[in-house]
Amino acid sequence: MFFLLSVVVGLVLDLGTKVIAFREVGPHPVDVDRAEALAIMAGGGNLQQLIPPADPVTVVPHLLEFQLVLNAGAVFGTGSGQRWFFISFTIFALAFALLFFARWTQRGDRMAHLAIALVISGGIGNLYDRLVFGCVRDFIHPLPGVHLPFGLSWPNSGTTEMWPYVSNVADAFLLIGIGVLMIRLWGKDGGKKRESSTSTADAAG
Repeated sequence: MFFLLSVVVGLVLDLGTKVIAFREVGPHPVDVDRAEALAIMAGGGNLQQLIPPADPVTVVPHLLEFQLVLNAGAVFGTGSGQRWFFISFTIFALAFALLFFARWTQRGDRMAHLAIALVISGGIGNLYDRLVFGCVRDFIHPLPGVHLPFGLSWPNSGTTEMWPYVSNVADAFLLIGIGVLMIRLWGKDGGKKRESSTSTADAAG
């Protein structure tokens, strides 16, 4: 029950914030038409033409701003234009996450259950966008106007901004969930190694 409730709450938070952002952040509500978005991507165009020009909304200066972006790729805009690949990969990843939940987590391990729920709700949220709108709705831009030190720049884009990516709540859930799972797995592996070392030492003694 806890796991299912976490998935539902996560999905509602992601889809709800996307609806609110695309209704309130711009000068007027933005309705993304799937057919139009797919036609633009097929022609190699820029999805941003579907969003009226507007200044970002500053929430906390140099910490967080809201900016409407339509993303044809994956997290942080990677792999733009490979829509069906990401749809297929997301479905596979969701199936694997459910299998991981069913077979490799213990009944009372709420931290692991919450982490998997975050991954699943984030995956479903962005999958919903790709199927319904043809692209993913992003609006969260952390660290706006903050630049990399020493004149450094990102290798692919050449930008010097500390965090040039615009994402959404689903992306945050995916990163947090995967991070927590990795820490949990690393902790379990470390515990097993310590137990093995202790057992070996006891046997030798």
